[in-house]
Amino acid sequence: MRLRSEVLAFVADGPLPDWDASEEEIGRRVRQLEAIVAPVTDEEARALVSCFGPDDCFGVAGSLLHLIETAPNPVLTADLGPGANEWAQRLYARAVCGGLIPGA
Repeated sequence: MRLRSEVLAFVADGPLPDWDASEEEIGRRVRQLEAIVAPVTDEEARALVSCFGPDDCFGVAGSLLHLIETAPNPVLTADLGPGANEWAQRLYARAVCGGLIPGA
């Protein structure tokens, strides 16, 4: 399966910026994210996980997390450890708490 062009564009721009980003940059990323129609495929969800940045990017990371969770299956099925991105850890923990995957 291929990734939709909207997902490719979002992923190509890399991780979300941090709170120091300009209003224009954050607005651009929000528009990119909003252009991705849910649900996403498992393949798209795996690609989107790479886009979590260093903080919540004014709530954009939460929207990204919810979009990833529209995939048919959990994308992170193993604990990534304490050094993993906070948002990837949340994604994994929510799948465990939701009973979608066994916990460690």
